[in-house]
Amino acid sequence: MPWNPELYDQYKDVRYKPFYDLATLIKPENNIKAIDLGCGTGEQASILTEKLPESTFLGIDSSAEMLEKSKKYESEHLHFKLQTIEEAANSGQKWDLVFSNAALQWADDHEKLFPKIIKLLSDNGQLAIQMPVQNENILNQILMQMVDEEPYVSYLNNFKRNSPVLSMDDYAQILFDNGVQDIEISQKVYPIIAKDHEVLYTFISGTSLVPYLERLEGEQKEKFIIDFKDRIAQRFTKYPAIYAFKRILIYGRKQ
Repeated sequence: MPWNPELYDQYKDVRYKPFYDLATLIKPENNIKAIDLGCGTGEQASILTEKLPESTFLGIDSSAEMLEKSKKYESEHLHFKLQTIEEAANSGQKWDLVFSNAALQWADDHEKLFPKIIKLLSDNGQLAIQMPVQNENILNQILMQMVDEEPYVSYLNNFKRNSPVLSMDDYAQILFDNGVQDIEISQKVYPIIAKDHEVLYTFISGTSLVPYLERLEGEQKEKFIIDFKDRIAQRFTKYPAIYAFKRILIYGRKQ
């Protein structure tokens, strides 16, 4: 799936607030071995190396476009690799910190994936994960409604990507069942203030819309975009509008 780093970074200030909140949950330690699952451009992994002195970091991502931007952050303590989250989860390697900010929502079947990720932790290793709660976010709800309707069912050849993100209760149970302690799980709203519906469209076009837009061409793609913008305008009728974007933050330590 092709990513556009420039489009993604248009909302860098909004996307980095949850990153810093997640990083705050990590207990500072020296000389640890850490992995960033879905590291994107690598800038956040670079910031974490400053929080954890003398530690070594590996950032993995499945997007060659994103990793192209990571080269400027490579250092003695920080390296990057083109790899999927699923491949990393099945690698059998051990890490003192497994970190993932706004990436695991792109990996399926969390009931099976999360136990594998937890197994990557060394004894007393830390787990820190943040994801958007897609099923509760209005723009994602609009998207799911659209792709269930014609002509988009036909345009997309029945393609639909349901969010794999579970409830806080589900993640608490998975962590507990897999030997994680000091569990902290919370949901937080990160507001986006939009001057018009174009702002909201641009925000989602760089993430959740990507796999849909890449499957459409020509008039079909144009109709999809126009219809999506119209539905945003119908839902948000007063501007500036607040979009209460919800995210889940997860932390724990392996026993």
